[in-house]
Formats: sequence, C-alpha cells, structure tokens
Amino acid sequence: MSKRSAANGKSVSSIPCPLSSRLPFLLFPFFLFLVSCGNDKAPTEELPAVVDNTDPGVAKLTEAIRADPENADLYTQRATMQYDKQNYDAAIVDMVTALQLDSTNIEYHYNLADVYLDYYRSRLALRTLQRAASLDPDNVETQLRLAETQLTLKQYDGALEALNEVTRIDPRNPDAYLLLSQTFLETGDTARAIKSAEEATEIDPDMTDAFITLGQLLFAKGLPRAEQYFDAAVAIDPEDAYALHAKADFLRDSERLPEAIATYQAASMADRQYVAGHFNAGLLFLELDSIQRGVIEFDLVIKNDPIHIRAYAYRAYAKEVLGETAAACKDYDMALRFSPDYQFALDGYARSGCE
Repeated sequence: MSKRSAANGKSVSSIPCPLSSRLPFLLFPFFLFLVSCGNDKAPTEELPAVVDNTDPGVAKLTEAIRADPENADLYTQRATMQYDKQNYDAAIVDMVTALQLDSTNIEYHYNLADVYLDYYRSRLALRTLQRAASLDPDNVETQLRLAETQLTLKQYDGALEALNEVTRIDPRNPDAYLLLSQTFLETGDTARAIKSAEEATEIDPDMTDAFITLGQLLFAKGLPRAEQYFDAAVAIDPEDAYALHAKADFLRDSERLPEAIATYQAASMADRQYVAGHFNAGLLFLELDSIQRGVIEFDLVIKNDPIHIRAYAYRAYAKEVLGETAAACKDYDMALRFSPDYQFALDGYARSGCE
C-alpha cells in the first residue's frame, strides 16, 4: 500500500483500481453466481449488446476477444476501457467473464470488489474479497482490503481478525497499524487508537496519513503536542494539498484564523485543481468581515471549478453584503441553476429581491 492509506479515505496508489461502476442491483446476484460457479468454457456466443464498439480501442479489443475468447486479460483490458467511458454494465460483464476464465487471479477479485465498493455494495465486495482470501490466506494486500471493507460495514471483529493476520505475516506493516487505529477509534478505545497510530509513524516516518490521524486524535483530547504531528505531515511533502488542508483545519479549529487562511491558500496553490483550500479561505474571510477578500477567493474557486455551486452561492452572499445586488442575484441564479433546491441560495435570492 502507499504512504497514504485508505484508512483516511484516500486512494491507495499502489493498489490497482481501474474499475468503478454503478450497476442495477438485480444484476449482482447473477454476477456472483457466475464468479462462484465458474465456467468450463469461454463464452462463444455474441458479445453482450452493452459493449460500445463505436470506440476504436474497444472495437479493437472486441475483435481480439473474438479471435481469442479464452484470454482473460483481454476482457480486463476492455473492462477498464469501458469503465473509462462510463459504460459500467459492459465493464462488470467483462470482469465477471475474466473471473470465469481465471477464477484464481487475485487482481481480478480486487477489481470486482472495487466496483462493488465504489457503488455502495460493500457486502458484495466483502464476499469477493473473502473468496480472494481463501485463495491465498497469507496475502497481505488481500487481508488489508478485507479489513477496510469490514470497517466500512462496521464489522469490527472481522476487521481485527484480518489485521491480526497482517501483523502475523508482516509484523511491521504500517498500514495495518493505521487501520487498527481507526478500528480502535470507532470502537471507543481512543488510547489504543493513539498507540496504533504512533506505531504506524514509527514504522514508516513518511506515512502522511498516520501523522495526520495522530494529530487529530491528540487534538480531540486537547493535547498541545497535536500540532507537531500536523507539521510533520506537511514536512513530508510541503506541496501535499491534503496535508496542508489537514493542518489548516487544525488551525481553524484552534481559532487561529489568519494562519488557517494562509494554509488553506497554500493547499490550493500547491494543487490548482484542489479548490477546497480557496473556498475555505473565502469562508474564513467572511467570518473576519474581510468581504472583498472573500470574493477574491470564491473567484479563484469558480475559475478553477466553474460548476462549484457553493462558491457561486457564497460569492453571491458576499456581494449581497457589499450592496452589489445585481451581481449577487446573478450568482444566486447560477447556483440555483445547478441546484434548484439549494436552500441557502433560495433564501439569498428571495432576500435580495431577485427576479
């Protein structure tokens, strides 16, 4: 796993996750049946109608599959391509077919589990990972994925069992200790949560998530040394927008608003697509009655994300406060075009007398 563990909800860069779909729920039992029972022969009938062969790359893989229908890798390649085109039905059918052809391939199980997780079918993901674990019980990555899924389902005993397996196989695995920290926290054992996060940082001094988690745990207990762990997270990579944002949250919650604003701005400057920093800075400027500076931050958000609904709404509010009613109405209207039921914008629209 990467230095940034999924225990904090971040992607794990070294774990392949090429697929993600939101399929009709009724399809899942059928797919599970196919995966569980297998198939002695590759499908030779016409390819599923859901395959989009208008894409040259997909069409090329379709022809390759027709020529070599028992090649599981071809199905996974086409599944990934279909996923990239948001043709999720075709992606899942291809992944299941790949598993029919090679039911012992752990990566295929991971991909199918990722589909289920991304589309809120965690129990189906759990079954898929349990099958993967039965194929190779000593596979650390499988056990970590299994633990994460059990955490999602709040199956804490199962998560602990999987993590104990990881530490048995690899006693110095930092991701296991970070997940243990989360498990202990969710079960109310803050002391063991802190101890496990500390263990993760000692094992891997470059594990950003572990330092952030430790800082958050210590801050929640009112311990002053919390700040040093946020500083350590930023020191690992001063251009890491996620670490900067976490430190900015700490500064905000510590009522150190000017420092928080500067750190939020630094987060968005480190990654121009990470507009949350500018947005939060804008909110804090409003709180400090620096209305025009708030407008500037919301301008930057909208420049980089033209459909950021809340940025339009809060820029409208700022302009309303500045007495720029026509400009406020324009922004409220834009927010409501994207989200007609957005109450904050509705209230502002009515309050400003917009028509």
